[in-house]
Amino acid sequence: MTEPTWRDRAECRHAAPELFFPIGTTGAAVVEIEEAKRVCAVCPVQPQCLEFALRTRQEFGIWGSTTEDERRHLLKVMRTWTGHLGRQPAPV
Repeated sequence: MTEPTWRDRAECRHAAPELFFPIGTTGAAVVEIEEAKRVCAVCPVQPQCLEFALRTRQEFGIWGSTTEDERRHLLKVMRTWTGHLGRQPAPV
């Protein structure tokens, strides 16, 4: 018997999978995105889901309560932040 993974405890397991893969970002898709994010809001493994999505560069769907665009933005901010961490501070 194997230990349950974060996916086994995900709240989205009880929802329709297509809810987390809306077509587009406007119109009816906005309602689906909001509904998916409501599921994520009560999910006990939302942080692990987001970490997985960022680490594996998930290009589609709602993961960890984020859209594709939101994850792209997070990755860009993270790259900028880690780039700054590697540099020496400017002398005062």
